Amino acid sequence: MSVEAAARAPARERWRALLVEDDAASREAVELLLDGAGFEVRSLGSSAAASAFVAADPPPELDVAIIDLGLPDGDGIDLIKPLGALPRGCLVVVLSGERKLERAVEAMRRGAVDYLPKPLDPASLRVLLSRLERQLDERDERRRLERELVRYGSYQGLIGRAPAMLEIYDRIERAGPTDLPVFVRGESGTGKELVARAIHQVSRRRRGPFVAVNCGAIPAQLAESELFGHERGAFTGAMRPQSGAFERADGGTLFLDELTEMPLEVQVVLLRALESGVIQRVGGGKEVKVDVRVVAATNRDPAEAVAQARLRHDLLYRLDVIPIALPPLRERGDDVLLIARHLVGDVALDDSAQRALRAHGFPGNVRELKNLLQRAAVMRRGPAIGAADLGLPDREGARRPSASQPGAPSALTIPAEATLAEAERLVVIAALERHGGHRAATAQALGIAPKTLYNKLKAWEREGLTLPD
Repeated sequence: MSVEAAARAPARERWRALLVEDDAASREAVELLLDGAGFEVRSLGSSAAASAFVAADPPPELDVAIIDLGLPDGDGIDLIKPLGALPRGCLVVVLSGERKLERAVEAMRRGAVDYLPKPLDPASLRVLLSRLERQLDERDERRRLERELVRYGSYQGLIGRAPAMLEIYDRIERAGPTDLPVFVRGESGTGKELVARAIHQVSRRRRGPFVAVNCGAIPAQLAESELFGHERGAFTGAMRPQSGAFERADGGTLFLDELTEMPLEVQVVLLRALESGVIQRVGGGKEVKVDVRVVAATNRDPAEAVAQARLRHDLLYRLDVIPIALPPLRERGDDVLLIARHLVGDVALDDSAQRALRAHGFPGNVRELKNLLQRAAVMRRGPAIGAADLGLPDREGARRPSASQPGAPSALTIPAEATLAEAERLVVIAALERHGGHRAATAQALGIAPKTLYNKLKAWEREGLTLPD
């Protein structure tokens, strides 16, 4: 063990390693090197024993696994994905006496971080262990810093210290290193895409692409093409081949927002792609292998969506492996002020504004709060934002009907000095809030195509506005 490793060993628990090797002499040699590097080692001699160990409930906490591919009762390569899916994000190294490069490539494709040939060179293994130690040190330091940030109410772009949010941070931390599907549910504006991005950032796929698809903003006839791509001539207007979201997300994370708005016939194709890891472009016959981790989200109750035939039950079972339920802002106590202070930056919130924010129910959740504060920061009458600037009462518990509350009047005040573009933006924001962030309903109410609304929102988001999904 290096001097640096020895110096830091007392400050942490021993890392845990699994060794799967049927040859007794090789097993003993690797055990000694792992123990000397500060690992607590569990050794097994067969694929069956390793599979049973990994499938235990609760799952084992492993940091590193070293697997011989040539096991007597099975192919060690089949252990890579189950090991990589363990909660701590196990780093998998494979050993093999075969000299075929294809085996190394396949092992890496399945998630192994390195490959060593046999007979094993002790010096090569020591170098590898040093590299693994650095990776584990970086992982542990990152987690320590994240825990420190959580104390101050921030985690991977999410803001909040409410107990329900702390539980979600913990769930993201556990789910992130695995490749298991995650299903996020919560009211519109609660931050479902932020959760998906956080999962991506704490995963081993964080250097890969993150691709977000809003299933509710895609016209039904184009949904399959958006997800899986199309070939030239596949339909009218398909002038050239185009990759879909699955291909763009290869090696990374695909976020499917508003999943329950996806047409049922496309859900069938999606399920097949998730089960097989293979897609076909629309109008094409070639199968394309993809390696994608899926995070799905909905603002509906999934069981009700299944009962209403909006969501296939088999697709729900396939995606709802790790459920995450986001609480509405009204149930998060003082998080509303924590988020508000983060959003306004150097602009102060006076006492009346803070009372008004605490009293408001925020049916549009964090997105409503952000839009409210963006307008207040621009329209405020003094150096600090007051209740009058928010357009909310400053009495604790009193509420004035807003455009986003049921039964509220539909009147909207547009400043006389507003430009036509600013007026349009205010009308669209009010309509989104009135329809709970549901874009298809908003587009219908405004009398425009969903794609037109989607393009407007994307353009405004690029300008810095955050709007309901």
